[in-house]
Amino acid sequence: MELVNLAFDFGASSGRVIMSRFDGKKMELTEIHRFPNDPVWFQGRYYWDFLRLFHEMKVGLKKAAQLGVEIASIGIDTWGVDYALLDRDGHILSNPLHYRTDRGRGMLEEIEASTPIRLAHIYESTGIQYMSINSLYQLFYDTRYRTELIEQADSLLFMPDLFSYGLTGEKRNEYTIASTSQMLNARSRDWDRALLGELQLPTGLLQNLIKPGEVWGVLSQEIQEELGLPAIPVIAVGSHDTASAVAAAPLKSEKSAYLSCGSWSLLGIELHEPLISREAFQNNFTNEGGVADKIRFLKNINGLWIIQQLRKVWQQSDPKLGFADISKAAEEAFHVEYQIDPNHDTFVAPFNMEEAVVHYARNELNKNPQTMGEIARVSYNGIVNEYKKAVEDLETTRDEIVDCIHIVGGGVRDTFLCQLTADVTRRTVVAGPIEASAIGNVLMQLKALKHIESLEDGRRIVEDSFATKEYHPRA
Repeated sequence: MELVNLAFDFGASSGRVIMSRFDGKKMELTEIHRFPNDPVWFQGRYYWDFLRLFHEMKVGLKKAAQLGVEIASIGIDTWGVDYALLDRDGHILSNPLHYRTDRGRGMLEEIEASTPIRLAHIYESTGIQYMSINSLYQLFYDTRYRTELIEQADSLLFMPDLFSYGLTGEKRNEYTIASTSQMLNARSRDWDRALLGELQLPTGLLQNLIKPGEVWGVLSQEIQEELGLPAIPVIAVGSHDTASAVAAAPLKSEKSAYLSCGSWSLLGIELHEPLISREAFQNNFTNEGGVADKIRFLKNINGLWIIQQLRKVWQQSDPKLGFADISKAAEEAFHVEYQIDPNHDTFVAPFNMEEAVVHYARNELNKNPQTMGEIARVSYNGIVNEYKKAVEDLETTRDEIVDCIHIVGGGVRDTFLCQLTADVTRRTVVAGPIEASAIGNVLMQLKALKHIESLEDGRRIVEDSFATKEYHPRA
């Protein structure tokens, strides 16, 4: 009997509803609804357009229902760190802020100036690399500068938690998304209430944790009546999209690195226990929670966000310009051998990415890229050079060679990026599957419904269902 599952996958520019059909051996995906998920700029801040997105979720559910199939379950994944605050009646107090507002900038300095807590202490507890966008610093900001909001708040839900709450009425915090917050103890894999107490953060807002592969709840009576659907289970998946993407990576060995490649590039290796050491701290590695009790030991790299934003600028004069056009122009600009630093603050959220890249090249590198190809190439060079550094740091931190890099996610479509990654890192690159987040999302639904027993079973299904392509370093 064929099993039908729905994966809601929220990326940096769009949300998708992916329908999976599983016959017991292979999985087949169909996109049934896509909608924009651009941050909304309002009065100096970026926001999630949550209510519109929730409406689009319901549109996707209606479209699925119209196909006349029996939906076995639903799972939701988004990116990490962002959250909403709800009052005691379960109402959203404020539209959730988007991390590109970066209200956490400067908060570490305030923490170190006003408390005995230091970054090394935070890392020793949480195992999470410092990024000003982390939920810890966002919540510290809210506690200090949005006090009226905190005073009214009764609960904190990360974004996939909020969507699941909207569908079921059940409040929980999913483990993998919570692990990105820098508020969990990496070893106990539970809230680090001692650390949060020292920072005077409102721990009463936090919910009980739920693990991937557990049932969150079922569609509420209200949603059932509105959409004409039965009490479909909503499953806690790896609701951090990278956790789901890594779950779908059929890694060749325990020495294989994964590279989840989208707006952010997350490059790392899968471990059974967190690795918290001086070298890991100095090299800025993070220990995020994965599915099946794995630890994702990785680096966050500002990735194809830069290319996406360049395209947005260039489409103003050429609306039909595609990513393939940009990567082809970059490949042809092989004479450009210098690179930007993609992690520089300049590239977090500029209004015009082209101006940001050119300004950085002129002021920091004394170079002057002019054509689309040159500007794209200096950006690609910077991104891939960070991949090379991350692989080298992985090897020195763990004292173990990385045997290959497995790329999953949207970056798989960019054959120039895949080949450049192989060339620069001097590693074989295995690319695929593209829809890794949706696939990993579905795998945990199958586990919750007892159709697979383990992550290894799921990865064998991925290998049988989706093609991959190898890229080898060129001379």
